[in-house]
Amino acid sequence: MTSAGPAVTGLAVRLLRRGTLVVTGVVAGLSAQVAMQYRSLYGDAFDAGSLQALAENPAIRTLFGRPVALDDPGGFTVWRTGTFVAVLVGLWSLMAATRITRGEEDAGRWELLLAGRLRLSSLVAGNLAVLVAAVLVVGAALAAAMVATGTAAAGSLLYGAAVALIGVGFAAVGTLAAQLVPERRAAAGSAVAVLGASLLLRMVADGADTLDWLHWLSPFGLLARVQPYAADRAVPLLVLALASAALVVAAVAGASGRDLGAGRIPVRHGHPPRTRLLRSLAGFAVRRALRPVAGWAVGLGAYFLLIGLLARSLTRFLSDNPRYAELAAQAGFADLGTVEGYVASLFTLVAVPVGLFAASRLAADEADELARRFTLLFAAPVARTRWARVEVGVVGAGCLVLAVAAGLAAWAGTSAVGAGLGLWPALAGVLNSVPVALLSLGAALLALGWLPQAVMPVGALPTVGGFLLQTLAESFGWPHWVLWLSPFTHLNTVPAQPPDWAGTAGILAVAAAFAVAGAVGYARRDLRG
Repeated sequence: MTSAGPAVTGLAVRLLRRGTLVVTGVVAGLSAQVAMQYRSLYGDAFDAGSLQALAENPAIRTLFGRPVALDDPGGFTVWRTGTFVAVLVGLWSLMAATRITRGEEDAGRWELLLAGRLRLSSLVAGNLAVLVAAVLVVGAALAAAMVATGTAAAGSLLYGAAVALIGVGFAAVGTLAAQLVPERRAAAGSAVAVLGASLLLRMVADGADTLDWLHWLSPFGLLARVQPYAADRAVPLLVLALASAALVVAAVAGASGRDLGAGRIPVRHGHPPRTRLLRSLAGFAVRRALRPVAGWAVGLGAYFLLIGLLARSLTRFLSDNPRYAELAAQAGFADLGTVEGYVASLFTLVAVPVGLFAASRLAADEADELARRFTLLFAAPVARTRWARVEVGVVGAGCLVLAVAAGLAAWAGTSAVGAGLGLWPALAGVLNSVPVALLSLGAALLALGWLPQAVMPVGALPTVGGFLLQTLAESFGWPHWVLWLSPFTHLNTVPAQPPDWAGTAGILAVAAAFAVAGAVGYARRDLRG
């Protein structure tokens, strides 16, 4: 890299520092909390018989991974939080990679940087190197937190290294996707699809003994093969390191020789104009949302179809092992011993991906504004408050579509195994969680109006942050006022319980207040870009 290298590196550090701190705090803090509370809450639950019952149940293995070393606080922490931690680090890494590469390129901020002797491949390599360093910091903090709680040093180091390498791999996947396609949203969507497929491979490999070899094709499966705090295998970690290194090389090579603003995959030019749904603001908003809604619906539908198919097996296991049902209740998942309680607890989770969808759509608006794609729209006689109303209405309708897709998929799965869940209870359960997702939509609009550089994190806070807050508060007995701060506390588990109409109304009122305040700020501030 030329003499501009230090300045470019400093810019990448500045772009990543907040996200790195947040992810490090969540990953290390959550893991340390679970490990520290293990002996008082879970230590007496895992005798030889109960471990055998866990290992033999395909539903448990599919959803949570194969139980290994649950009689050790480190092993239990990996089993309970390892997949979540790895997915979180991988998702953040790939989204950050597309943001600091293709996102900066789309916004036109790389044109001056590349007007001199600095090459595109060097710029991409420098940004990816900073992101890799950030991911390694997250892995090191995770390992240090586990060691500090008294778990075995070897297992802690292997666990932290595996999670870090997963993050490096998905950072490279995001960077590579940014070189292949000439738009940030398409690059991020492609990279997320790779992550989803990798997670699905791990679930299939854990659920069927005959498909155990699939672990070697998924980074999450390789983490399972390492078995921190048990076998402490180094070979799967080496495979993970080699795969991540190969992806990093491919990502940098993908940037070499391509034109600024273009992608490696050729884009067809000169096709007939597609003017469908462009005659009104509402049509334009619907057109922009169609593909994202379809993609999210497929992912949610596949997951909740699996949830439905596993309903009978998991509820039967919990009925036969009441101690596990008690532990699940302590973690915020009560009544898992019945089909209605099982699906009701998991339907609450629908709010998390649906809320992330809502926040991502408002974040896409901010990105389009920054890239000057809204300049002509707002040069016409179109008030920004009107556009905000239309966009929020369409995104809110998309949230309903996603929730219904999840409910229909879960109903289909339970029907296939004869679990006895009705269609209307399934739909009532998923629609019960929609107000929390709309709270994320309102928070995202609030950020779009007053803090546009933080639309995604602010929008994700009510759902992701609220769910983590509720889980930790219930698991570790935090004060009731802390639990009250989570919007999930104000929802009942439908269909196992009747809806909490007062709580639902309160959540919707807060969401509406956020939206109104956000629309006011959006109308008052200058356009970015």
